[in-house]
Amino acid sequence: MPVKDVSPVIDATAAAPRRTRSVLTAIAVLVALAILIALGTWQVERLHWKEGLLADIATRLAAPVVPLSDIEAMAAKGEDIEYRRVTLSGVYDNSRERHFFATWRGQTGFYVYTPLQLSDGRFLFVNRGFVPYDNKEPEMRMQGQLTGEQTVNGLARSKLPGKPSWIVPDNDVAKNIFYWKDLDVMASSTGLDKASVVPFFVDADDTPNPKGMPIGGVTEVDLPNNHLQYAFIWYGLALTLVVIVVVARLRKRGNPPAQ
Repeated sequence: MPVKDVSPVIDATAAAPRRTRSVLTAIAVLVALAILIALGTWQVERLHWKEGLLADIATRLAAPVVPLSDIEAMAAKGEDIEYRRVTLSGVYDNSRERHFFATWRGQTGFYVYTPLQLSDGRFLFVNRGFVPYDNKEPEMRMQGQLTGEQTVNGLARSKLPGKPSWIVPDNDVAKNIFYWKDLDVMASSTGLDKASVVPFFVDADDTPNPKGMPIGGVTEVDLPNNHLQYAFIWYGLALTLVVIVVVARLRKRGNPPAQ
């Protein structure tokens, strides 16, 4: 009895898993490629946004100083007040200063936030600047505890809507150590009514204080802009993936499977 040739059936059966693997591999490669290209494109978009933001900040820093009333009017209309130059006058309530944990030029310490009482009775928290860790308490820098009417020039800073990140520690109100600028808690912890507090901060400029403390002008305006570098990384990985796939296909064509 003649033996039936079943090799075509065997070949077809063996080819099916190979085709399935090829299809799944192609899908995985396309998905990975799409993700890498999307990440690179997102970084390019972030680059344009950051460049626009930096240009806007530079324009604000070069703009003339405006009175507090102008900044309040902008804030009331929902406009961005960040880094706008402002001037205001009032009397510091040194007994209510709050301490924000910070690092300045490699030294650990605190930014001193002191409510400035305005002529209408309201208060505005001014970041007067940096003091080293050992000078946290006012008794260690009494010469810098300004009294009487003061004129402050500085930059308007927006109130934070909430804790920036879960990584940031909770504020230690009992020890007067703040790890994020919670304006409402800063005010309430000093006994001030929220309604009497201007809803943003002002960072004082570098006008010298007696005995050099606090050190003013500590606002960080040099925002990092690494988006172009990140875009090159993601696009580079996408190109590398394409090269790997092409080389693998060429090798496969040069080495056909054994019959």
